[in-house]
Amino acid sequence: MRSTRTSAVPRRARRGTVLAATGLVAALTLTATACDGSGDDASGKPGTSGSQTAGGSRATGSGDGRAHLPADLAKRLEEHGIDVDRWKNGGWKNWDKDKWLSAAADFVNPVIKGLWKPERMKSAKEAGKTVSTQDAAAGQGVSDPAPRPVQAQPEKTPYHQHAAPVGKVFFDSPRGSMVCSGTVVKDVNHPGRSNLVWTAGHCVHAGQGGGWYRNIAFVPAYNDLGRSASQLSDAGAAEVAPYGAWWADWASTSGQWIKGGSETGGAGAAYDYAVLHVKPETGAKSLEETVGAALDVDFSAPQAQQVATMGAWGYPAAPPYNGLTMFRCLDRPGRLSLSPSLPTMYRIGCTMTGGSSGGGWFRVVDGKTALVSNTSIGPSDNTWLAGPQLGEGAEALYQNMSRTYGGR
Repeated sequence: MRSTRTSAVPRRARRGTVLAATGLVAALTLTATACDGSGDDASGKPGTSGSQTAGGSRATGSGDGRAHLPADLAKRLEEHGIDVDRWKNGGWKNWDKDKWLSAAADFVNPVIKGLWKPERMKSAKEAGKTVSTQDAAAGQGVSDPAPRPVQAQPEKTPYHQHAAPVGKVFFDSPRGSMVCSGTVVKDVNHPGRSNLVWTAGHCVHAGQGGGWYRNIAFVPAYNDLGRSASQLSDAGAAEVAPYGAWWADWASTSGQWIKGGSETGGAGAAYDYAVLHVKPETGAKSLEETVGAALDVDFSAPQAQQVATMGAWGYPAAPPYNGLTMFRCLDRPGRLSLSPSLPTMYRIGCTMTGGSSGGGWFRVVDGKTALVSNTSIGPSDNTWLAGPQLGEGAEALYQNMSRTYGGR
């Protein structure tokens, strides 16, 4: 998640949240509330927001050991001066601005098998984003008072029994290996066989002036047994990543994030969400079949006062946390406005720090747990989290991903 500076407190890393699935209803004891489908200027209409979709492809292994992409994507890389055959051998480390693909249609993420080894996962850092106190107070007229801090609680282990859809999103950026959080969500057009993961836009794309991050992979139920750093010192891949690594072969984030997202959140913060379509590094089963769970997404964008409780889960990585353990926070949401011209965001008290970005927020609707937001920004004193409302624009992005790429 991105952080908001307060007074003289130094900048801190962005936060990220991960959410639990199977045990969510029992653990959260969320209360379902009435919802009329309207929000605080939810998330803009698709025509206005310009939601954009990006396509990528998994590199297929072959006898010559070279990375292979579909002809259209390989051609697109070549048009940008990128040598496809050198990509998997380190060519992806070239972050030259002219070769850092940024357009929605230019996403490519070929699998580099074995890249995300346990040690590399453990060394990934939380990504840092900050917004000023002035930005956070810009819409005071529709912002509720800052909530009291809610101490994050560790999730019960094994995670696959209590938070099955939750995991970590790993990616490479110009600053090195980074980590966020994500949630397995249902695919309405491919029931029971979803390969969709919900996360934050800033976990896949740098926003204005930047491009798509690389080597994006999702690891569900990371460190399933909640082992300590010392216990994981000699752990194998099966213990760190019990369901393996799932590479994003397609990604979508909002046009507002691509155009307006910045190191300070910028105008894209209220649209800071993304959907990944993933495939296993090895194997053929879908993500939902492999993990055994997926969550519905609630696009009704309920007003904050209509919701009794929201829960946020994640793997906080900045001190005092180390990114190895899953935590959760439960609180009644309030409103946060960064600007009168932007949709209002949800805000809850939570002490999770950087590393939980993109993690889902959940509530109970008609007795069923659904994802209603994701962690986007938070203050440098680690007292609360904020996430976007998911309205028409987010739903259009999700539906396009499901229809266009879901069955692949």
